[in-house]
Amino acid sequence: MVHVSDFQLLYLLYPNHGRWRKCYVPFNKKSVVFERYMEMNLAQLEEKKLTELYKLAKEYQIPYYGTFKKRELIFAILQAQAEKQGHMFMEGVLDTHPDGFGFLRPINYLPSAEDIYISASQIRRFDLRTGDKVSGKVRPPKENERYFGLLHVDAVNGEPPESSPERLHFPALTPLYPQKKMVLETSPTRISSRIIDLIAPVGFGQRGLIVAPPKAGKTILLKEIANSIATNHPDVELIVLLIDERPEEVTDMQRSVKGEVVSSTFDELPENHIKVAELVLERALRLVEHKKDVVILLDSITRLARAYNVTIPTSGRTLSGGIDPAAFHRPKRFFGAARNVEEGGSLTILATALVETGSRMDDVIYEEFKGTGNMELHLDRKLAERRVYPAIDIRRSGTRREELLFTKEELSKIWALRKSIHDSNEFTEAFIKKIAEAKTNQEFLDSLDLESTRNSSTKPAHKR
Repeated sequence: MVHVSDFQLLYLLYPNHGRWRKCYVPFNKKSVVFERYMEMNLAQLEEKKLTELYKLAKEYQIPYYGTFKKRELIFAILQAQAEKQGHMFMEGVLDTHPDGFGFLRPINYLPSAEDIYISASQIRRFDLRTGDKVSGKVRPPKENERYFGLLHVDAVNGEPPESSPERLHFPALTPLYPQKKMVLETSPTRISSRIIDLIAPVGFGQRGLIVAPPKAGKTILLKEIANSIATNHPDVELIVLLIDERPEEVTDMQRSVKGEVVSSTFDELPENHIKVAELVLERALRLVEHKKDVVILLDSITRLARAYNVTIPTSGRTLSGGIDPAAFHRPKRFFGAARNVEEGGSLTILATALVETGSRMDDVIYEEFKGTGNMELHLDRKLAERRVYPAIDIRRSGTRREELLFTKEELSKIWALRKSIHDSNEFTEAFIKKIAEAKTNQEFLDSLDLESTRNSSTKPAHKR
């Protein structure tokens, strides 16, 4: 026989519907009912242990949940919760409109039929900015509507939305020289990344220019750099941005690189190149505000500057090659955003600049950007024609304030190496061969020490 005193009357609120439901709950089952009816947000799920998340995943019938990392499992549970209510769980990069509302771009940072409308009130409530990756429950478009609608914000850049207004704005962050080296050396056979580590080291927050003539191997070099970063620094947010490139090259990059590849191919409008590049930059800035380390590999800054030259209103002045001086402002803003941040996080940009293309405009663009970076890597066409790869011009390549990235012992050896560099292709070939013989860069530097010791010991003694 069931007694009424064994039950308690509870009113349960459904968060997304705003309705209260009356029900009688046994005293001993009260916590279970609350757990079942009350939805959990990102912050609540993050507090749970992995075993508790596994129980929830089993309840929501999420397949292969045992192979997920904790963050992946949390988002799978949020998605299952949304689907159980007849909604979808989607995410995209926020692109705000001057009128206050915005759209989440889920596909390649570009406008599409999959875009999600987000209201101005939601943007104001969580202090959302262009470039934020917003996740949440979404409803399909109603009659006379073109876009999906965002019902509820569950996460902003992978963090609880309540913490979003507390972050600093990027312009208020303090820029510093790179002080921590980004090691690119992975295996003995990847010579390019090993040479970069020695001759032009990359630090967290580096602003680097890869100066490349045609057919000098810049695409292969970019792929090797990207894979080295993904292998040695898996926590780094890696974005490969391809502007005005061939479609087949984009596919090749997507299949070769473990990271986010964003592209605007040469058959797209220049306005499209600019829109994609600026949204990628805003995305990177938002991640740095969350104290993340971000790397953008841009191919190429020359073509981005060309796109700005076509689209901006003319200033009435023209430099040699037919480029407007006003076209440099926004590409310089893109390139100049790279910095190491004192408050935490960094933005590293390695951009290719095209030279020796036969176009005077490309040479002017390179000359304009030449002094803005704090690291330069030059590729040599003559070496590439002789089929010497990597075709890196060792003498002209280098990093400013490299003493912050090397130890004192390494620095003395590198400087001794630089003093012995000759301006000849034969020296570069011998240098590459010598590095290939050593299994690691440390072994190569130690071999230089041994050679110098032998040379000094074999010198004849001076007669008095």
